Amino acid sequence: MNLLKFFQPERARREVMKAGQVVPDASRCVQCGICNYNCPIEIDVRRHAWQGLPVIHSQCLTCGECVARCPRGVLQFVRTNLFEADSK
Repeated sequence: MNLLKFFQPERARREVMKAGQVVPDASRCVQCGICNYNCPIEIDVRRHAWQGLPVIHSQCLTCGECVARCPRGVLQFVRTNLFEADSK
């Protein structure tokens, strides 16, 4: 078994998390609080979802727990260019 091929999905997942942020769909959120409960840093993800704001928090690990645990699929990762160098 080729080890590079084995770790390819994990590497792709980490690349998306590094260059993205969690964005909610406020119209689908029912304020269940499961995202808050599963956040290891205890970020108030539910408040962000309620307000329809992306989770931009200096301590966010982009671990994906809130996205994975949301029962309604309200949260998703969206690519951003926060870490890309200016091409000018």
